[in-house]
Amino acid sequence: MNLALRGIDFNLGREPGDTFTKNQHPDLRADFVVAGPPFNISDWWHGSLEGDSRWVYGTPPQGNANYAWLQHMLYHLKSDGRAGIVLANGSMSSSQNSEGQIRTAMVDADVVEVMIALPGQLFFNTQIPACLWFLAKTKTTRQGEVLFIDARKLGKMISRVQCELNDEAITRIANLVKAWRGIETESTYQDIPGFCRSVKLAEIAEHGHVLTPGRYVGAEEVEDNDEDFATKMTTLTEKLGEQMAKGTELDQLIRQKLGGLGYDF
Repeated sequence: MNLALRGIDFNLGREPGDTFTKNQHPDLRADFVVAGPPFNISDWWHGSLEGDSRWVYGTPPQGNANYAWLQHMLYHLKSDGRAGIVLANGSMSSSQNSEGQIRTAMVDADVVEVMIALPGQLFFNTQIPACLWFLAKTKTTRQGEVLFIDARKLGKMISRVQCELNDEAITRIANLVKAWRGIETESTYQDIPGFCRSVKLAEIAEHGHVLTPGRYVGAEEVEDNDEDFATKMTTLTEKLGEQMAKGTELDQLIRQKLGGLGYDF
C-alpha cells in the first residue's frame, strides 16, 4: 500500500512470505537497498536458517534479528552495491551472543562505510534511539576507513514529543558524505570535532569494533574567550544582581495582583 500510494513500481513476490525463511527474491542483486526493518525482533529464527548462505560474517543470534537484517541486505547487493539501513542504537555496540563477532567481521571486511547517530524522538511508534548503517559491498573510495557522523544535535522539535531532521540537516549530512567519498561534489572533506570524523579500521579495532559515532568524533570546539577570570566574574556578578533585582520586582507585582483578587499574604 505504501509503494502504491507513492506510485512506485514494485515486485513483492508471488505470495506472502517471511523474507528470511521464504525469500521471494533469492537471486536479486541490487544497486541500492534502503530499509527500515523492525528493531530487535526476537521471534524471527527458524531451524532452516542454520548454515544459510547469507550469514557470511557469522550466524545471527536467535534472540535478535538486527544482524540478520544487515547480512541479508549485504547478500542481496551487487558487487558495487550500497545499502542504507535504519536500526536501533544498540546494534552499534552490542556484544551479546554473536553480535560482537559479526560486527568485527564486517568492519574487518571493510563493508561498513558510514555510521550516523540520529536524534531521539524521530518516530511516532517507538522511542528507541536509532542510527543509520551505510554498507558497501565493495568500496570504490576510502578503503580501510569508516565515516562517523553524530547528528543527534541536528534534530528540531516540532512538538512536545516529536523531533525531525529537516531538509537543511539532511542536505548537510548528504553533502558531507559525498565530500568524504570524493565524488559528486566540489567541496573537500574535513573532520569537524563533535560532528564527524573519518577513522581507520585499526583505531576501530582498538575500541573493540564499537561503531558508536560519539566515541570517535570527539568534543565540539569551544570558542576562545580571552577575557581574564576577574573580568568574567565581574560581568557575571553584575548580571546576577540585575536578574535578582528583576525577580524581586516581579515577586512584588505578583503579590499586588493576587492581593487585588482577595488573596492575603
